[in-house]
Amino acid sequence: MDGEIPDAGVAFTLNGEAVTVSPTTGERLSETLRERLGARDVKIGCNAGDCGACSVLLDGETVCACLMTTQQARGREIETVSRLVADDPLAQRLAESFQDHGAAQCGICTPGMMVSAVALLRRDSAPSEEDIQDALAGVLCRCTGYRKIIDAVANLPGNLVADGGAGAAIRRVDGADKLSGAERFGDDVAPSDTLEIRIVRSPFAHAGFSFGDIDAWVAAQNGIEAVLTADDVPGTNCHGVIPAFADQPVFAENHVRFRGEAVAAVVGTPEAIAHFRAEDFPITWRERDAVMTVSDARAEGAPSLHKERTGNLMCEGLVACGDAQAALAAADVVVEGAFDTGFVEHAYIEPEAGFAEIVDGRVEIHVCTQAPVMNLEALEIILGMDRARIRIVPTAVGGGFGSKLDLSVQPYLALAALKTGRPVRLTYSRTESMQSSTKRHPSEIKLKIGATRDGKISGFDFFGAFNTGAYASWGPTVANRVPVHASGPYRIADYRAVSNGVHTHCPPAGAFRGFGVPQSAIAQESLFDELAAKLGMDALDFRLLNVLQDGVPTVCGQVFEQGVGAKACLEALRDDWTAERAKAESFNRDNDTPRKRGVGIAAGWYGCGNTSLPNPSIIKAGVRADGTIVLHQGAVDIGQGSNTVVSQIFATALGARVSDVTRVGGDTDITPDAGKTSASRQTFVSGNAARLCGEALRALILRHANASDDAELRFVDGAITVLEEGRDHRIDTSAMEADAEGYVFCATESYDPPTKPMDAKGQGSPYAQFGYAAQLAVVEVDTALGTVKPIRFVAAHDVGHAINPMLVEGQIQGGIAQGLGMALMEEYIPGRTENLHDYLIPTIGDIPPITSIILEVPDAHGPYGAKGLGEHVLIPTAPALLNAITHATGVRVASVPVTPAKLRKAIRSKTNG
Repeated sequence: MDGEIPDAGVAFTLNGEAVTVSPTTGERLSETLRERLGARDVKIGCNAGDCGACSVLLDGETVCACLMTTQQARGREIETVSRLVADDPLAQRLAESFQDHGAAQCGICTPGMMVSAVALLRRDSAPSEEDIQDALAGVLCRCTGYRKIIDAVANLPGNLVADGGAGAAIRRVDGADKLSGAERFGDDVAPSDTLEIRIVRSPFAHAGFSFGDIDAWVAAQNGIEAVLTADDVPGTNCHGVIPAFADQPVFAENHVRFRGEAVAAVVGTPEAIAHFRAEDFPITWRERDAVMTVSDARAEGAPSLHKERTGNLMCEGLVACGDAQAALAAADVVVEGAFDTGFVEHAYIEPEAGFAEIVDGRVEIHVCTQAPVMNLEALEIILGMDRARIRIVPTAVGGGFGSKLDLSVQPYLALAALKTGRPVRLTYSRTESMQSSTKRHPSEIKLKIGATRDGKISGFDFFGAFNTGAYASWGPTVANRVPVHASGPYRIADYRAVSNGVHTHCPPAGAFRGFGVPQSAIAQESLFDELAAKLGMDALDFRLLNVLQDGVPTVCGQVFEQGVGAKACLEALRDDWTAERAKAESFNRDNDTPRKRGVGIAAGWYGCGNTSLPNPSIIKAGVRADGTIVLHQGAVDIGQGSNTVVSQIFATALGARVSDVTRVGGDTDITPDAGKTSASRQTFVSGNAARLCGEALRALILRHANASDDAELRFVDGAITVLEEGRDHRIDTSAMEADAEGYVFCATESYDPPTKPMDAKGQGSPYAQFGYAAQLAVVEVDTALGTVKPIRFVAAHDVGHAINPMLVEGQIQGGIAQGLGMALMEEYIPGRTENLHDYLIPTIGDIPPITSIILEVPDAHGPYGAKGLGEHVLIPTAPALLNAITHATGVRVASVPVTPAKLRKAIRSKTNG
């Protein structure tokens, strides 16, 4: 084949060792390093130079290995992060600083950040923040919000303790491998000569299709082992995260419903797959009219995506209390508005990837996933196979944010391994990841709110239509969650909120950090500012007057007697609110340029876990005969820190040190189901299961030693010492009989939050706990250009009890970065923004200083009082920014993202008007 002729020998130095390789013509250096030389500490995020994850040092300078051919490295010296951290004292100090600051979350971008920072520090041992931003600007991070990375490179004090239980800011228990590049993600686990898979996808949003002679095509190919279509699915060719709404085929049959939908999978050798051209595959397409917006999909005569769903309506959600219309009619002041938001791409730096093989007649799938047991349950149906013959082994996850809850590569890996009997691997390209993965739901929201003269809310009428794309995914969850949350954390006696999920010929919209709540918060918090202005009230005072407190019912009629921290969050912003508004007014008064400053505020809340549904987690732990404590920790860590938090909670309950605990991950063969990593549930739900498990294991040990609950346990030198009232009792675990798994003590415990179903009007107890937040944003707007520059954020978050304050700060900063992207720059357009060059996410230069205020209003149900956090942070960010823009310019933009073109148009309209 063209391009397969290898270069006879390209020699260079890799991490101090002379190597010679024979790459094909034009082979990327990144591929050579990973596949020929085993340097999988070099990560691949885009293969286009956009993300910088593959950065290495070439003769001491930072380069993207995906943008170089291997031939260009001839005679050069290449350094990767693994060698730097192993041998270079400067890199070792930097790695320690990264750990002390929590600067590595999921870890997929960390090798690129590390080598870029090493190159900078070799030139300048004391760089400024601007120097750091310049040096690391080529590496994207989707998790951290960059601020901790800046602090780590600047070598600011990290203030961490070496070990500690619940409440201690300790290092991540899995941090070292992230810094050295040893962390194994979905594309890092397969042998380099494994068969590979390429998915054939639709180039159209809506089309019919038919196959030609596939057998003849395969016979004419060199290295193609098999082609999979719907005919090769032995079970049910359908999946979905919510069984009642499972509607997405593994392979489309006869017609497709979105651009990027899979119709076939080609399995072959790496060489054959590298040269596969989709246009040569025997398939004929017949493009059809597509509906891409909610209004088009609901129009009379629109094509129906799913015949069983009338008018393309997937489902509807409702919460109602009191009489919203009567209250609005009686209100002294009324405001209303229409708001819209677009698709938002998850843009995790690790594309979907995995590896599968047949072991003793069972199919084993190693994959980046947020929900290993959900994967197992889905494959049981797709493969028509007993679940005992399926094993899911989660790899490290390079960011998820909700999209890696859904199936992606899993069924194709399993089917290909079963059909060929050989190991197979599949990694999505950045383009097919962005084409086929789920997105944040676009929304079209209409809202009317009233208030009395004294500032009390009087009537709230909300309607939101959400574009759920071609298939349901988590659309029903969004439709049900939004009406509960659309009020924000406020007391509203007369309330009605309706939401629709509507099918279109767009990629499926699914779970993305907030499940629709960030969209509704934009409308609600924007109109709160307008209400306050009409009433002549301060925006913060208006919110404090109406905020939920202990003993006050939510719009669902749910009453929390304690733990409602919304007021505390708002009050925590008072000093900054007053000072920053005064600074902005002074700036605007004294500055005669087009630059104007504004300050905005917004609050948010979020119910942790499933809405009115069972939501259990199971945690197992034991002590082996050699004295090792083993925690079976199935709460998948996607960067948020569940490995560390669950370990801290468990160790505290047991009475051990975190460093005493050995973790076993979410392997479905050996670890119970800790539930999916979503809905900010892991700290709360799995944390409670870990607490119960630790307490149960402790009780077994104390009972064995005939000791009281107050006794102290020490795990030292392969034995357990029980200390009580000055006496100690040594348990020689090596002399005890072990069970089949090697445990002399073992406990398994579960926790399911207490919720109650909602009635037809949405009244009930949908969540056992809510978390609360309030944020302040300061922006500078160039009114001539329409550009917005965030200057500062202050974020007050009630987390109940901060199990690990460092991780809390990291979640706050990362959530704000994603909220900033949603508000100002991120807009996924199907068929147009299918790479990280055209789709813009925040870079290290876009995130200003963030002041985190961690509040602890304990929750009755949370482990040691803790509440979830991950989702909550993003919710108030966009509305705070929009309110700040309005303060700076006097115009209200009701469509996000607020691009320069939109804002400039709004400013011109105001000026001309």
